[in-house]
Amino acid sequence: MARFTIIVGIFLIALGVLGYSMTARESVTALIPAFFGLPLGILGWIGLQPERVKLTMHIAVVVALIGLIGSSRGVVPFIEMIGGGEVARPGAVVAQTLMALVCAVYVVASIRSFVQARLRRRAE
Repeated sequence: MARFTIIVGIFLIALGVLGYSMTARESVTALIPAFFGLPLGILGWIGLQPERVKLTMHIAVVVALIGLIGSSRGVVPFIEMIGGGEVARPGAVVAQTLMALVCAVYVVASIRSFVQARLRRRAE
């Protein structure tokens, strides 16, 4: 799970940097995915140490859950946009939706991993 956390962190950093560069570096809020990706990447790296994996992965899922909650507001405008409607800032809507999707996948994968780890410990 630690390696997946690093990958998710790198993706969110790339999404933030790409969004920031596409706004001609005018909007710092375009970096918000990177602000979530950096701690996820660091937590994943620390989680590569077996004695720290449990704590760091639990912290990482909380960070991702906060990112999911914060970015989920872009999903409804995204649905409107792909349905032919117009939105004020389409790039921001796409970035928010991508961040929400990535964070949702990460949260679900983390919960599944936690449940599997608990079942393995009970079986031993």
